[in-house]
Amino acid sequence: MSPEETLRHADPPFSAQDVRTRARARLSLDPSQLGLKPVDAERWGDHVLNPGAFPVAERQGGRPAAVLVPVVARPGGATVLLTQRASKLRQHSGQIAFPGGKIDAADASPVAAALREAREEIGLSEGRIEPLGYLDPYITGTDFRVFPVLAIVTPPFELAINPDEVEDAFEVPLSFLMHPANHRLESREVFGAQRQFHAMPWGERYIWGATAGMLLNLYKRLWHP
Repeated sequence: MSPEETLRHADPPFSAQDVRTRARARLSLDPSQLGLKPVDAERWGDHVLNPGAFPVAERQGGRPAAVLVPVVARPGGATVLLTQRASKLRQHSGQIAFPGGKIDAADASPVAAALREAREEIGLSEGRIEPLGYLDPYITGTDFRVFPVLAIVTPPFELAINPDEVEDAFEVPLSFLMHPANHRLESREVFGAQRQFHAMPWGERYIWGATAGMLLNLYKRLWHP
């Protein structure tokens, strides 16, 4: 299905101001509000969809990482800036992702880590980024606890893609990603076992796994009743 066809299953374009207003009412930039609770209480992660399949992630809670969820303030409707990871990477090669990575000891917060990674991976200037708040942490099957940082990105901006980490960057209408008709729960066989995962295919771009899960969390936090 082409992007033009999939937009038939999308609401009218969402504005960046709508995102900003909802985020200020429902999210926080205070790390203490992240709710560092027991892992078995986490609502978002591969371990929730596949109970017992990722015992290390469930037991330890994952190594800390942060990603930027960049909502671009386009005049025709807000979009979400995503990347395609480099095919030569050891983990999640070629997959659709947010800019982000491990939180370093020198990072003052998950926000600082997300901004640093966005600069290193795609050359996105911090001066164009307005952090709004944290979504819920997401536990991955590869043993990471990811802190998603929702932010508004104001054009114009130019990207400088780091080919060692990213092959491409592209934007998807937020209205498409926030429409329930485009939210899927799919499965595939991995190492001889069926694994469930979230998916939001956009034309030739197969958005799935943790990225789709965090986008679904964005929908639940800002638009779900």
